[in-house]
Amino acid sequence: QVQLVESGGGLVQAGDSLRLSCAASGITFSVHGMGWFRQAPGKERAFVAAITSGGGDTYYADSAKGRFVISRDNAKRTVSLQMNNLKPEDTAVYYCAAGFGLGSTALNYNYWGQGTQVTVSS
Repeated sequence: QVQLVESGGGLVQAGDSLRLSCAASGITFSVHGMGWFRQAPGKERAFVAAITSGGGDTYYADSAKGRFVISRDNAKRTVSLQMNNLKPEDTAVYYCAAGFGLGSTALNYNYWGQGTQVTVSS
């Protein structure tokens, strides 16, 4: 069975950093593009960042540019999201996703993790 398992969420203060990780199993990881999405209470799931299957290109939502960095290690079958200078607006459940295409829409992704909570206080 396909599994994407996120970890690394938690409660932090504004300005702090967190590193989220996603461990994949049950898929040929190296041929999938990977993405991170987030969903805050009362809002729709939103695109955060994506990385191509080989890791050669990355894409970010405007809200993430300059603060977040997505990376992957195909040998370890993991994708990470380094989040710096966190803001209260970043509070959300963060989801890892895998697909054969990228883009900013969740419809492009076939597999999803269960999510990890990130809470940023001021």
